[in-house]
Amino acid sequence: MSSLAAARADNFYYPPEWDPSQGSLNKFHGQHALRERARKLDQGILIIRFEMPFNIWCEGCESMIAKGVRFNAEKKQVGNYYSTKIWSFTMKSACCKHVIVIQTDPKNCEYVIISGARKKTEEYDNEDAETVALPADDERGRLVDPFYRLEHQEEDLKKKREAEPVLVRLQRASDARHADDYAINKALRARLRNQKKRVAEEELASKKMGLSIRLLPASEEDTAVAARTKFHHKFETNRKDKRALIKAGSIFSNSSSGIEKRRLELEAKRRKIKAAAVSSLLAGSYKPSSWTTSAKSSRGA
Repeated sequence: MSSLAAARADNFYYPPEWDPSQGSLNKFHGQHALRERARKLDQGILIIRFEMPFNIWCEGCESMIAKGVRFNAEKKQVGNYYSTKIWSFTMKSACCKHVIVIQTDPKNCEYVIISGARKKTEEYDNEDAETVALPADDERGRLVDPFYRLEHQEEDLKKKREAEPVLVRLQRASDARHADDYAINKALRARLRNQKKRVAEEELASKKMGLSIRLLPASEEDTAVAARTKFHHKFETNRKDKRALIKAGSIFSNSSSGIEKRRLELEAKRRKIKAAAVSSLLAGSYKPSSWTTSAKSSRGA
């Protein structure tokens, strides 16, 4: 030992007044080997460090005590489950000094809160947590039967594939797709050659049409739009004028056919003059006539 203090701490220091006939050092000093932890040992209580097995709510101040928080708890036996002892742990919460009692449950292999707190309910879906649900007790017993396992082998494999994470399935698909590098490279080069050939044909067709840009291949939508588009030209206008003259003329022949023909020609000229005047007015190149100018000057005088 390096020092007297270290020897006393390790309980290896024997004072001069000690005699081997007096027994151990603890008996000589009149104390238990566990010191303060065993001060209630006559009542069957041992003070230990207890670690909280799950998240709980303190009923004294409604504060949450997280899993893993440690307490100085009084441990004592409160019963038996067959040959297994049932232990009770009594402790005080650090927030409000409220007494919390927790017991072991050997039947269900868990801890049970007796008083002073309540367990925080934390439920989740197996799919969200990406975990596999354990089979029930009755199904777990049937799994021992080899015939039952053989019947449900395919179903179990299907469940396993569905339970795999998405990244694992994607990695497996990627590995299968890139297993043959030569075939993938061959297919890629063939696709690039076909693409270059198609672009060259489109550029050649555009040059023949006198265009400086490459036209994309025609689609059904382009064909339908082109069929619905109509362009108005001078032929349609002349045809409408001729039909109007024919409808305005008489269907009966008479002696004044020359006069009627002349009248129709004048009406046609009049329509043309009116159309030209209207177009000039819309274009902003309207020029007032001499009669309008003289009327305005007389009004000004």
